[in-house]
Amino acid sequence: MAGTGEIDFAPSSEVAEILQNVRTIISTPKYSVPLNREFGVAISWLDEPLTVAQARLTAEIITAIEEWEPRVTVTQVSFDGDPQEGVLRPKVRVRLVE
Repeated sequence: MAGTGEIDFAPSSEVAEILQNVRTIISTPKYSVPLNREFGVAISWLDEPLTVAQARLTAEIITAIEEWEPRVTVTQVSFDGDPQEGVLRPKVRVRLVE
């Protein structure tokens, strides 16, 4: 299921639900949800140089997950993608809050 992009309306476990929520948070641009414009990650960094974009996106991801999914904390944000093409694919590690 992880990374499929499909919504599972009946996740098999709480962990699956949390991971789906995290994926939804980081893949939703802020201001794109009609009744909740603050949900998601701001994309104002989009046209910045790659290193600046990585730093800003990392901060946005951490802030958004802290706000919208309090059952986890972010332990690491890294990036895949081709820097020559300006592609940033965040990989986010989270830890369940006890």
